[in-house]
Amino acid sequence: MFCRHFYWDIISINILSLRDFRYDRALSLTLEVLEQMPGQLIRLTLHALDSLAKLLPRKDSRPQHLLTGMSGEEAAYFYLREKGYVIIARNYRSPRSRSELDLVGWDGGTLCFIEVKTRSQRGIIPAEFAVDAEKQRDLSHVAREFLRKIKGNPPVRFDIVSVYMEVKSTPNIELFVNAFTMA
Repeated sequence: MFCRHFYWDIISINILSLRDFRYDRALSLTLEVLEQMPGQLIRLTLHALDSLAKLLPRKDSRPQHLLTGMSGEEAAYFYLREKGYVIIARNYRSPRSRSELDLVGWDGGTLCFIEVKTRSQRGIIPAEFAVDAEKQRDLSHVAREFLRKIKGNPPVRFDIVSVYMEVKSTPNIELFVNAFTMA
């Protein structure tokens, strides 16, 4: 059985346009209904809600690269869940840093900080190469902030997920486990 946090995380991923219109009551009712559903039914329901949200007028039109990134993070989220990860945070930000942790989750007894890189097509340079030394330092800084807020001293690692969202194709996802160490 999935936990309440899982459903809330899925809703925050998929119903952003509904939240933009401030349907707070509808969102809380949706959460109550989703808690009673099995996993496959949740996915179908969320896809139906996404389709419905596309019919509603949008308050703002986000740039295409942001929409691609959001889609990639959603695909990475479900991919990691299938691999057995338990995701505990999404888009974690620290007020002391400019970076964010895309996903934070447990893989067995290891706490994983996951950076998702999404591209709409394959280029000469792979998506995972965008996590350079400066980005690694920024992510390490935010990860230290996150670690200060949890109890204990769990083993940690940094993973990178490359997502290629090519047109009219299922996302191609590559997971790089232990891609770099704490800088």
